Amino acid sequence: MLDYALLGFLNYGSMTGYELKQNMEGSTSHFWTAKLSQIYTTLKAMEKKGWVRSSIQAQKERPDKRVYTITAEGRSSLQKWLAEPLTELAHHKNTLLLKLFFAAQTDRETTLALLHLQKNLHQRQADFYRTKSRDLIQSIVQRSPALEKEVIFWEATRRFGELYEEMYVNWLDETIKSLEEKL
Repeated sequence: MLDYALLGFLNYGSMTGYELKQNMEGSTSHFWTAKLSQIYTTLKAMEKKGWVRSSIQAQKERPDKRVYTITAEGRSSLQKWLAEPLTELAHHKNTLLLKLFFAAQTDRETTLALLHLQKNLHQRQADFYRTKSRDLIQSIVQRSPALEKEVIFWEATRRFGELYEEMYVNWLDETIKSLEEKL
Protein backbone atom coordinates (compact mmCIF):
# COMPACT_ATOMS: atom_id res chain seq x y z
CA MET A 1 0.00 0.00 0.00
CA LEU A 2 2.87 2.36 0.64
CA ASP A 3 3.55 2.53 -3.08
CA TYR A 4 0.04 3.86 -3.72
CA ALA A 5 0.32 6.38 -0.91
CA LEU A 6 3.55 7.66 -2.46
CA LEU A 7 1.96 7.76 -5.91
CA GLY A 8 -0.89 9.79 -4.44
CA PHE A 9 1.50 12.37 -3.04
CA LEU A 10 3.64 12.44 -6.20
CA ASN A 11 0.49 13.07 -8.22
CA TYR A 12 0.52 16.56 -6.62
CA GLY A 13 4.07 17.21 -7.82
CA SER A 14 7.67 15.98 -7.78
CA MET A 15 9.24 15.39 -4.38
CA THR A 16 12.25 13.91 -2.64
CA GLY A 17 11.87 10.94 -0.33
CA TYR A 18 12.31 13.29 2.62
CA GLU A 19 9.58 15.63 1.31
CA LEU A 20 7.27 12.63 0.89
CA LYS A 21 7.90 11.69 4.52
CA GLN A 22 7.19 15.28 5.64
CA ASN A 23 3.96 15.40 3.64
CA MET A 24 2.87 12.07 5.08
CA GLU A 25 3.58 13.24 8.64
CA GLY A 26 1.56 16.40 8.04
CA SER A 27 -1.46 14.70 6.56
CA THR A 28 -1.96 10.92 6.53
CA SER A 29 -0.02 10.00 9.66
CA HIS A 30 -3.19 9.34 11.68
CA PHE A 31 -4.09 6.48 9.36
CA TRP A 32 -1.06 5.75 7.16
CA THR A 33 2.61 6.35 7.79
CA ALA A 34 6.00 4.88 7.01
CA LYS A 35 9.60 5.16 8.05
CA LEU A 36 11.94 7.09 5.79
CA SER A 37 13.89 3.91 5.02
CA GLN A 38 10.65 2.22 3.86
CA ILE A 39 9.87 5.18 1.64
CA TYR A 40 13.25 5.07 -0.08
CA THR A 41 13.08 1.29 -0.56
CA THR A 42 9.59 1.58 -2.02
CA LEU A 43 10.60 4.44 -4.32
CA LYS A 44 13.41 2.31 -5.76
CA ALA A 45 10.99 -0.55 -6.41
CA MET A 46 8.48 1.85 -7.98
CA GLU A 47 11.17 3.21 -10.27
CA LYS A 48 11.96 -0.33 -11.42
CA LYS A 49 8.24 -0.83 -12.20
CA GLY A 50 8.25 2.39 -14.23
CA TRP A 51 5.76 4.13 -11.91
CA VAL A 52 8.18 6.95 -11.05
CA ARG A 53 11.38 8.39 -12.45
CA SER A 54 14.04 10.18 -10.53
CA SER A 55 16.57 12.84 -11.27
CA ILE A 56 19.43 14.30 -9.31
CA GLN A 57 19.27 17.98 -8.42
CA ALA A 58 22.53 19.65 -7.53
CA GLN A 59 22.53 21.92 -4.49
CA LYS A 60 25.02 24.49 -3.34
CA GLU A 61 26.53 23.78 0.09
CA ARG A 62 24.41 20.63 0.48
CA PRO A 63 24.54 17.15 -0.98
CA ASP A 64 22.68 16.59 -4.22
CA LYS A 65 19.12 15.37 -3.84
CA ARG A 66 17.09 12.79 -5.74
CA VAL A 67 13.68 14.04 -6.86
CA TYR A 68 10.91 11.62 -7.83
CA THR A 69 8.21 12.28 -10.42
CA ILE A 70 5.18 10.13 -11.17
CA THR A 71 5.01 8.69 -14.69
CA ALA A 72 1.95 8.08 -16.87
CA GLU A 73 2.19 4.40 -15.91
CA GLY A 74 2.29 5.41 -12.24
CA ARG A 75 -0.80 7.60 -12.66
CA SER A 76 -2.59 4.74 -14.38
CA SER A 77 -1.68 2.34 -11.56
CA LEU A 78 -2.88 4.87 -8.97
CA GLN A 79 -6.20 5.32 -10.79
CA LYS A 80 -6.73 1.55 -11.04
CA TRP A 81 -5.99 1.13 -7.33
CA LEU A 82 -8.33 3.99 -6.37
CA ALA A 83 -11.12 2.37 -8.40
CA GLU A 84 -10.74 -1.07 -6.76
CA PRO A 85 -13.53 -1.75 -4.27
CA LEU A 86 -12.67 -2.67 -0.69
CA THR A 87 -14.55 -5.89 0.01
CA GLU A 88 -13.13 -6.72 3.44
CA LEU A 89 -12.69 -4.92 6.73
CA ALA A 90 -9.16 -3.78 7.40
CA HIS A 91 -7.47 -5.57 10.29
CA HIS A 92 -5.42 -3.50 12.66
CA LYS A 93 -3.23 -4.08 15.66
CA ASN A 94 -3.75 -2.22 18.92
CA THR A 95 -1.17 -2.67 21.66
CA LEU A 96 -3.40 -1.13 24.33
CA LEU A 97 -6.18 -3.63 23.62
CA LEU A 98 -3.70 -6.50 23.75
CA LYS A 99 -2.37 -5.31 27.12
CA LEU A 100 -5.89 -4.75 28.43
CA PHE A 101 -6.94 -8.24 27.34
CA PHE A 102 -4.28 -9.70 29.64
CA ALA A 103 -4.44 -7.00 32.35
CA ALA A 104 -5.99 -9.30 34.96
CA GLN A 105 -2.43 -10.60 35.37
CA THR A 106 -1.23 -7.25 36.74
CA ASP A 107 -2.33 -4.90 39.51
CA ARG A 108 -5.17 -2.36 39.39
CA GLU A 109 -2.92 0.72 39.70
CA THR A 110 -0.72 -0.30 36.77
CA THR A 111 -3.72 -0.86 34.53
CA LEU A 112 -5.44 2.37 35.55
CA ALA A 113 -2.22 4.34 35.05
CA LEU A 114 -1.90 2.86 31.56
CA LEU A 115 -5.48 3.82 30.72
CA HIS A 116 -5.16 7.36 32.11
CA LEU A 117 -1.98 7.92 30.10
CA GLN A 118 -3.68 6.69 26.95
CA LYS A 119 -6.66 8.94 27.64
CA ASN A 120 -4.38 11.98 27.83
CA LEU A 121 -2.62 11.00 24.60
CA HIS A 122 -5.88 10.45 22.73
CA GLN A 123 -7.36 13.67 24.09
CA ARG A 124 -4.35 15.62 22.82
CA GLN A 125 -4.66 13.95 19.44
CA ALA A 126 -8.37 14.81 19.26
CA ASP A 127 -7.52 18.42 20.12
CA PHE A 128 -4.90 18.43 17.33
CA TYR A 129 -7.48 17.29 14.77
CA ARG A 130 -9.98 19.91 15.97
CA THR A 131 -7.49 22.77 15.71
CA LYS A 132 -4.10 22.49 14.05
CA SER A 133 -5.04 19.86 11.49
CA ARG A 134 -8.16 21.78 10.44
CA ASP A 135 -6.17 25.03 10.24
CA LEU A 136 -3.48 23.37 8.12
CA ILE A 137 -6.04 22.15 5.60
CA GLN A 138 -7.57 25.63 5.37
CA SER A 139 -4.17 27.29 4.90
CA ILE A 140 -3.33 24.91 2.06
CA VAL A 141 -6.51 25.74 0.16
CA GLN A 142 -5.94 29.47 0.71
CA ARG A 143 -2.45 29.17 -0.79
CA SER A 144 -3.53 26.79 -3.56
CA PRO A 145 -7.18 27.28 -4.58
CA ALA A 146 -6.74 24.61 -7.28
CA LEU A 147 -6.70 22.02 -4.46
CA GLU A 148 -10.20 22.97 -3.27
CA LYS A 149 -11.65 19.65 -4.43
CA GLU A 150 -8.90 17.78 -2.55
CA VAL A 151 -9.88 19.59 0.65
CA ILE A 152 -13.26 17.84 0.68
CA PHE A 153 -11.48 14.49 0.95
CA TRP A 154 -8.75 15.72 3.28
CA GLU A 155 -11.40 17.13 5.58
CA ALA A 156 -13.24 13.77 5.56
CA THR A 157 -10.10 11.96 6.74
CA ARG A 158 -9.37 14.67 9.32
CA ARG A 159 -12.90 14.37 10.67
CA PHE A 160 -12.53 10.59 10.89
CA GLY A 161 -9.42 11.10 13.02
CA GLU A 162 -11.24 13.57 15.26
CA LEU A 163 -14.27 11.29 15.75
CA TYR A 164 -12.06 8.24 16.24
CA GLU A 165 -10.11 9.97 19.00
CA GLU A 166 -13.31 11.19 20.66
CA MET A 167 -14.67 7.63 20.57
CA TYR A 168 -11.41 6.32 22.03
CA VAL A 169 -11.51 8.87 24.88
CA ASN A 170 -15.14 7.97 25.59
CA TRP A 171 -14.29 4.27 25.63
CA LEU A 172 -11.34 4.92 27.94
CA ASP A 173 -13.56 6.92 30.31
CA GLU A 174 -16.06 4.07 30.36
CA THR A 175 -13.37 1.45 30.87
CA ILE A 176 -11.64 3.41 33.65
CA LYS A 177 -14.95 3.92 35.45
CA SER A 178 -15.80 0.23 35.12
CA LEU A 179 -12.43 -0.89 36.47
CA GLU A 180 -12.55 1.60 39.35
CA GLU A 181 -15.97 0.27 40.35
CA LYS A 182 -15.24 -3.45 39.90
CA LEU A 183 -11.61 -3.83 40.98
